[in-house]
Amino acid sequence: MDKTMKKLTLLSVAIAVALAGCSGDDGKDGTNGSAGANGANGANGSNGLTSLIMQTQLPIGDDVCRNGGVKIDSGLDSDGNGVLAASEVTGTEHVCAPTITSLTASDVATTTSNQWYSESEDRVLQAKAMAAKIAKESGKAKNVILFVGDGMGISTVTAARILEGQNKGMMGEENQLSFEKLPFSGFSKTYNVDAQTPDSAGTMTAMIAGVKTDMGVIGVAEGVTRGNCISTKGQELVTAAELAELAGKSTGIVSTARITHATPASAYAKSADRDWEDVSDMPANEAANCEDIASQLVNFEKNLEARFPGVDVDGLDVVMGGGRRHFLPKDIAFNSTDAMSTVEGDRTDGRDLTAEWKAQYPAGQYVMDQAGFNAINPAATSKVFGLFNESHMQYETDRKNDIAGEPSLSEMTAKAIDILDNNEKGFFLTVEAGRIDHGHHAGNAYAALNDTVEFAKAVQAAVDATDSDDTLIIVTADHSHVFTIAGYPKRGNPILGKVVGIGSDTPSLADDGMPYTTVGYTNGIGYKNLGSQTDADQGYNHPIVTGRVDLTDVDTQAPGFFQEALVPLSSETHAGEDVGIYASGPGAHLVTGTNEQSYIFHVMDYAADLVKNAEKAVK
Repeated sequence: MDKTMKKLTLLSVAIAVALAGCSGDDGKDGTNGSAGANGANGANGSNGLTSLIMQTQLPIGDDVCRNGGVKIDSGLDSDGNGVLAASEVTGTEHVCAPTITSLTASDVATTTSNQWYSESEDRVLQAKAMAAKIAKESGKAKNVILFVGDGMGISTVTAARILEGQNKGMMGEENQLSFEKLPFSGFSKTYNVDAQTPDSAGTMTAMIAGVKTDMGVIGVAEGVTRGNCISTKGQELVTAAELAELAGKSTGIVSTARITHATPASAYAKSADRDWEDVSDMPANEAANCEDIASQLVNFEKNLEARFPGVDVDGLDVVMGGGRRHFLPKDIAFNSTDAMSTVEGDRTDGRDLTAEWKAQYPAGQYVMDQAGFNAINPAATSKVFGLFNESHMQYETDRKNDIAGEPSLSEMTAKAIDILDNNEKGFFLTVEAGRIDHGHHAGNAYAALNDTVEFAKAVQAAVDATDSDDTLIIVTADHSHVFTIAGYPKRGNPILGKVVGIGSDTPSLADDGMPYTTVGYTNGIGYKNLGSQTDADQGYNHPIVTGRVDLTDVDTQAPGFFQEALVPLSSETHAGEDVGIYASGPGAHLVTGTNEQSYIFHVMDYAADLVKNAEKAVK
């Protein structure tokens, strides 16, 4: 603050004037008198008040000086303290900075040279280029691939993104899974017609047939009564796989779950109950009127031709997954070399559906292990039926322990595409990562997240094997799980680890004095410490644990660590929030905003003209 001081001095001068007066007779003039003495000096005046000036810098956005400037206040220092108080201000002036009309590089260098700024700027350019390249007219997609991460909610995507990044040596949060790089995305509302929190049967039916339906039913509309076979009559829906088949495209289904499980089954089956995977699962009176799911898969071609008389289709070209037990008779003589049960088959009707499939497609290849899978020559193979496990296929981290060996999801995806793309008319393929869901149900984030990472590899395999000019790829989930990412861990903290706060090297403690993990579950079987165990299903063999556990000496990043759960249940449950949809290729621009789950079918139909081309074949 600048101060200017002035001293004002007042002088008072006293002047005395003596006047003499005289009177008398006329006479002679008198003589002049002598000069009088000078008067004394007057007293000095008192000192005056100090004048002060104060300057204040004004920020950009000030009410008077919008671009900043200086405010100058002036006044007398009435109280003599050397500070200009507000009450002493008698005058104010503003000197405003001139309006800025341009910026130099140095003015914004702190922003533009920042890594986050430049990376995002590049991302905008990439997005613009990809958006410009997308074919927006209907019918431009020769091929359609629908990827479903079963149970892959937003929190699962986030945690898997971090895990994959940390496995690469990154901090993790900045990583992107393969499908997160696709140019278009939106959200899907997952509820079933009769359920706020859904199951996979109703959700996958919505995605692949374009119609929302009830929980627990497959390929049929909401007019059905679950468990009542006759009620399906007139409620049967037509799926994208069936439309593609009618249109002359090649068709394929790949899953790490049983191939008769709800998600893959929704592509080809019509069932009043998702649990009717083979005849032994059905009540006798229902089995007499309806065909079990496994039988419908083998008879897909016959059933489609019977439903649309006059059409000639060649059936599913690629089927790969688990669930061998539903295709084999309940007879030890039919056990496979890697049978887990004393009697592998479940069928009580004596049928060997694998033999029926081979008889129907003598040029096709039935495989059940890694060696058989590796021997498939895509260029010379038109039909493949792969059943790699008695039940579900192994979790990705447990796959090395499979008795006969089995392929990964990414390997099956790449092989399927290599076979299906031999058809000049194109193909439809659906790929499910079924064991993400199972890992969550078991309360084992290690299994669920590693299967999500493998799922991302499968998507990348499809991107690498196809052309975005003629292939629509959609990646989504059927539903979410009650899986959470919590606490305030510092950047780069192991996603499966205990919460360690910013600036600390030791775990944060809850109010009960114990550490806690970043990821956890709202409900489920709760804490287990099974060390190096990679089969998450083993958690079900141990008691449900309620309440908090002291994790101080527990390795929470081990494969066999099962996260704590708040509400004790025999199995963790699905969640009801929206899930993501990611897309590339012709028609992908339609994936935006928040949509009913059934909308996904209509995007695929628009992109490939599935209904229009199928109608031509039926007529």
